Amino acid sequence: MKNKLTTALILTAAIVGAGVGLTGVQAEEKKTVAYLAPSLDISYWQWVGYGVKKKAEELGMDYVEYTSENSPAKQMDNARTAVTKGVDAIVIGPVSSTSTPPLLAYLKSQNIPIAFAGIGPQPGQTDYTSSVTANNYETGKAQGSFVCKLAKDRGGSKVGMLSLPQDRENAQKYLKGAKEAFATDGCELAQMLETRGLTVNEAVTQANDMLTAHPDIKAIYGMYDEAGTGAAKILETRGLTGKVGIAVADGSPTTIGLLKANAIQGIFFQEAVGQGLDGTQQVFNALTDAPVTKDLALVMPLVTADKVDSPEAKAVVARVFPPSN
Repeated sequence: MKNKLTTALILTAAIVGAGVGLTGVQAEEKKTVAYLAPSLDISYWQWVGYGVKKKAEELGMDYVEYTSENSPAKQMDNARTAVTKGVDAIVIGPVSSTSTPPLLAYLKSQNIPIAFAGIGPQPGQTDYTSSVTANNYETGKAQGSFVCKLAKDRGGSKVGMLSLPQDRENAQKYLKGAKEAFATDGCELAQMLETRGLTVNEAVTQANDMLTAHPDIKAIYGMYDEAGTGAAKILETRGLTGKVGIAVADGSPTTIGLLKANAIQGIFFQEAVGQGLDGTQQVFNALTDAPVTKDLALVMPLVTADKVDSPEAKAVVARVFPPSN
């Protein structure tokens, strides 16, 4: 009887020990993805982070985030910190495209998969897992044509542009497409001003300066969401709402409201949440030896006031910003 009891205890201990061992293995197998944002003061980058976190939860991954405070040096420090802490993959909205070569070289040396979201790497760079951005060149052309039509409908051909920083590859593609559309459709880009802080206040100041210098501008091309909000505020102040057209890229609850009020005429929606979702899926695929798509260029559909409440538009909006916004 004593021998049987001893044997049973030994077996029980072995089973429990094996269970602990399995749990330890499972814990080791759980992957961690780090999200590196250029700045978490900007709603867009918060929304990308929401997408990364949501997809990480779906895939059983842990999630951590870092903000680079618009500093390439801080961005590199964040990458080193994340790797030191044992993250398995990185999704990044870079400070700029030109800041990415040393970052990619370091992560390659550490065998860490990386996906870009929103802003891609510097042209010519190839040492990345995936780049999930908008189809910026085609969107630039489409938005350029739309803005030119807005100007001509208002009796002119001069347009202004509130631009993203041109050290970003997405901004360069937007501009290239827009300029081609202006040339084809017969419009003149009277002035382009680049943002530094992506704030509404900065856009208000720039739009005011632009209209003061070029009062014959009949439409404004906003390359980012706050540009549309800022331009709309100035048009209201000047009594020009509807008399000068506005089209904007990105989309937010604020600009959707302005669209419905006809303070702006069109939004080319960019899927911020979708970029986070898809970028995370791609680095997870790399970690699990599943197929990876290196370059994902997401379509940015134009939505006008008459279509904003359609089921199609609502499906797009669900991938732009979180439902709580």
